[in-house]
Amino acid sequence: MRRLGTGIGWRPEIADAVEGMPGIDWVEVVAENVCPGHLPESLLRLRERGVTVIPHGVSLGLGGAERPDEGRLAALAERVEALGAPLVTEHVAFVRAGGALTASPRLEAGHLLPVPRTRDALEVLCENVRIAQRALPVPLALENIAALFSWPGEELTEAQFLSELVERTGVRLLVDVANLHTNHVNRGEDPAEALAGLPLEALAYVHVAGGFERDGVWHDSHAHPVPRPVLDVLTGLASRVAPPGVLLERDENFPGPAELERELDEIRAAVAAGRPPGDGGTATGTAAGTAGPADSAAPARPGARQRVAVAQAAALSCLVAGTPVPEGFDRVRMGVQARALAAKRASVVAKVAPELPVILGEGYREAFLAYARTRPMTDGYRRDALDFAGHLLKLGRPAGARARRQLRTWWLDRSGPAPRSPGLRARARVLIGRA
Repeated sequence: MRRLGTGIGWRPEIADAVEGMPGIDWVEVVAENVCPGHLPESLLRLRERGVTVIPHGVSLGLGGAERPDEGRLAALAERVEALGAPLVTEHVAFVRAGGALTASPRLEAGHLLPVPRTRDALEVLCENVRIAQRALPVPLALENIAALFSWPGEELTEAQFLSELVERTGVRLLVDVANLHTNHVNRGEDPAEALAGLPLEALAYVHVAGGFERDGVWHDSHAHPVPRPVLDVLTGLASRVAPPGVLLERDENFPGPAELERELDEIRAAVAAGRPPGDGGTATGTAAGTAGPADSAAPARPGARQRVAVAQAAALSCLVAGTPVPEGFDRVRMGVQARALAAKRASVVAKVAPELPVILGEGYREAFLAYARTRPMTDGYRRDALDFAGHLLKLGRPAGARARRQLRTWWLDRSGPAPRSPGLRARARVLIGRA
């Protein structure tokens, strides 16, 4: 039976630290951030040492109303093959809405959003998962996500929703204990009850991450130390099943190697605290890298996709385009989610286009948030960066002539099919790969 052990999310900013850490059995990499033909040297060295590398997708949107995009599935499969991964992971979430099913503009969330726990949404998700399973060369595991808001009229608890998903598709579960804590604070859902109802025999591995609470809302930041309540949820999970693998996620505000190692030690201790006396730690249930039974059930009922599409488009339009809050949603929580999406969008654009904050200086964030309030993202972060720059130039901004020339040059070098300046071609390839 395959065991993963203790792992950490590989990010370029901590690549050297991860290579030098003792006791790292495996790493997880955001699938969309690596290019199969040009894998980072650090990942190649880890693989040569026998460290397992698992791709973690964020853009499939399997919980969305549309069927999974064939191009995205092919790209994910290509990364699985390039990394020699024993499985691949994604999320129970939707990330885009609108389009043909609703005869409305397609909108991108830029982040993972919760699906309604309804029979319609479950049927659509199951069919999408089966499509993905057929296209991927290794088993698929799906992660429960953190949420700032709830859907009105839900018919199932999260545990019921995920249990039926597993039963009908044979998909694995990636249980994020930080997300269980987030949903406890934000939606009043008891982590212990969720764990008691989940089919932990389908557990592939576990995510652990930090966050912070503000005004009664827990933000799953992946930029703060892992708090004690999250470790306690991990202990509760370990008392029910020996997890095949546990991984620390950190995406921003990276501490030094010593602090990361301390957090990993705390995670190991939390798992050990939940292990029954005399248990040597052998995983129970299905191994992380083996295939399970897939359901041959019929496609989603007629009309289910369209009903889910309309609901998701209305919710996402409210969050990113400023349309009215749909009936039944908590207006305060939807406002919190909208601001969180805009803030994340500003941060990611600053990463994929780091020249923009340099050119615009301290005014970058304010200018971007003002732009984002009325202009939803429609085609990824690279396009978003270009559209933002073009928007500022149309307004005659920034005010300084030198900064405006720099912004115009930046925009022209990237808005065509190829950069005008040969020296920028390599940078453009990086931006394309991250979009």
